[in-house]
Amino acid sequence: MGIDVALLNEHLDRIERIPDQRWMETLDERKRKELEFHDMYRDAKQKVDKQQDSDTFEKLYGNEKYYNTTRLSTEYVDQWIKRNAPGKVFLDYACGDGMYAIAAAKAGAKYAVGIDISKISVDNATGYAAKAGVSERCRFVQADAENTQLPNDCVDVVLCSGMLHHLDLSYAFPELRRIMAPGAVLLAVEALDYNPAIKLYRKLTPAMRTEWEAAHILSLKDVKFGKRFFELGEIRYWHLTSPMAANFPGLLPLCNGIDRALSHVPGIKLMAWIFTFEFWKKKDAVSATGS
Repeated sequence: MGIDVALLNEHLDRIERIPDQRWMETLDERKRKELEFHDMYRDAKQKVDKQQDSDTFEKLYGNEKYYNTTRLSTEYVDQWIKRNAPGKVFLDYACGDGMYAIAAAKAGAKYAVGIDISKISVDNATGYAAKAGVSERCRFVQADAENTQLPNDCVDVVLCSGMLHHLDLSYAFPELRRIMAPGAVLLAVEALDYNPAIKLYRKLTPAMRTEWEAAHILSLKDVKFGKRFFELGEIRYWHLTSPMAANFPGLLPLCNGIDRALSHVPGIKLMAWIFTFEFWKKKDAVSATGS
């Protein structure tokens, strides 16, 4: 029978009608700090303004150069979406600028939804979807990822990219399980909290992240906790040496070749900057009662 997109849209309409003041009253201090940080980070005008002050720009956005070295994991995620999104209801969970929901819509998703705590992110994503010509099958709303207000069993495919460490997983994982339909699949793309050099870099660049984020980078303990709610699929490890190419782009092909080998070596692979893992909801699973 499939997921009822009309019912899903009714819930999205209801979420959009929540007054701003009431919305803010539902958020605790931790979530308000996340909202403020991500509104600031996603504000394109503010980002341009900060470029006038190179020190401030580097303090807030200096890590972006490292994301230019993530070709291997980016290609993997792109192919994962192309395999899993066609004909499905896709959720870009804490979507930022909505690039994955838009990619899913382009790949043939039945419907693609993005939620984010940041209103600026939601507005950005809506604009990008319009430019990409996928607005009819792509929708973005401001929502709390730990309490989405979405109906039970309403999505087939979920993409969580660089955002689980912003959440309290004791709330996020049960909520994801509730809104995922039986048989649904989730891919998480997260930083990994083992490499001492990367941990030192995070400590030396506190302005680039909230206090909660810095203290909750994921480890395999978090994946083990997730197994209370889901079946675990494939875990992959990415970018052990490629970040070194941020300042020397010509080294990237060599680094990627090295990473392809090291990412399979026990112990050493845990020094990866990023890892990906899949969760599945059993086809015979029953969701807890919720919105």
